[in-house]
Amino acid sequence: ALCILLYPGLILIDHGHFQYPLSLGLALWAVLCLSHDWDLLGSMAFCLALNYKQMELYHSLPFFCYLLGKCFKKGLKGKGLLLLAKLAGTVLLSFAACWLPFGTDVEQIMQVLRRLFPIDRGLFEACMFSSPTHCPDKVANIWCSLSVLIKIKNVISPRTQLKLSFAVTFLSLLPACIKLTVQPSLRGFKFALVSCALSFFLFSFQVHEKSILLVSVPVCLVINEIPFMATWFLLVSTFSLLPLLLKDGLLLPYAVTTPAFLAACLASFSILDKTSAEDLQLKAFSLSLKGYVSWFKSFPRIVRSLFLLSLALLGVLSVLSAAVAPPQRLPDLFPVAVAVVSCLHFLLFLLYFNVLILWDSKNKGQKKIS
Repeated sequence: ALCILLYPGLILIDHGHFQYPLSLGLALWAVLCLSHDWDLLGSMAFCLALNYKQMELYHSLPFFCYLLGKCFKKGLKGKGLLLLAKLAGTVLLSFAACWLPFGTDVEQIMQVLRRLFPIDRGLFEACMFSSPTHCPDKVANIWCSLSVLIKIKNVISPRTQLKLSFAVTFLSLLPACIKLTVQPSLRGFKFALVSCALSFFLFSFQVHEKSILLVSVPVCLVINEIPFMATWFLLVSTFSLLPLLLKDGLLLPYAVTTPAFLAACLASFSILDKTSAEDLQLKAFSLSLKGYVSWFKSFPRIVRSLFLLSLALLGVLSVLSAAVAPPQRLPDLFPVAVAVVSCLHFLLFLLYFNVLILWDSKNKGQKKIS
């Protein structure tokens, strides 16, 4: 609990950037309700979160697949059908209550939808190596990172960008959603929240850098199960916010809260000693690779080395971003470097979480859904 409370990303955005994550609070209430089998209350809480902030779509598929999987497990000819009807009614009533003020005018509803989903703006509002006087924020997702090499906005039309983004996002989150629907479990649900939110962040449309909090909060929920990888991810997610934090004058809080969080995780979990395949919940995956990969015995040492190398890289880029003036020709050099380095980390984390979900054997030991 201490490590979650000390997570720098939430502290700095909440108290420094002054953007209060109410939708995340409602989503956490929804997760809490589902963990106690209060499915209707959880559905209502998530509907409120989604209507408060449309970015909660990042979490929508895990909620849908988990609850649908529960209905399938109960049987769609008995209790499952009744639960499905109750859930559908709860969702419809919740949405109706939220949209009632706009229901008198169709044009008003369309205006709200256009404001919520500004598809005509393109994949993102960012410019690479452009004028320092007006440059939108850099986001650590695949589209911004690729734009260093390929000017996507100049090559593909906005409508095609939307279709491409949708297709890649859908394909990246499909395995976790199928697994959760077929084998619904609370553990699988939490990891699917992480995986699906990360897929949305990396590949979806009009992503803001603060959206990484939609991934970080579910990661906080599994920090007890995978302390090493969760700590690593939370450190990288905070680092990905660095350009925004520097713009808000939050360098000192960033420099204080990040080491404090790392120290708390080192003291609470001894994370450097928990890098074995079993500690990383990859035992089933490692057994499937046994005999094919000769270096897997050195896996713990390799992971520790990568972690320390990653921390060194994050530290160097943080110092350069804060203390060194970029070349005049490349005014956005450091923000772009932060975005690209963070994106590469997030791609590896996405691979890890999908492997963990697909090779997870612990679901079999969980209590049967009744």
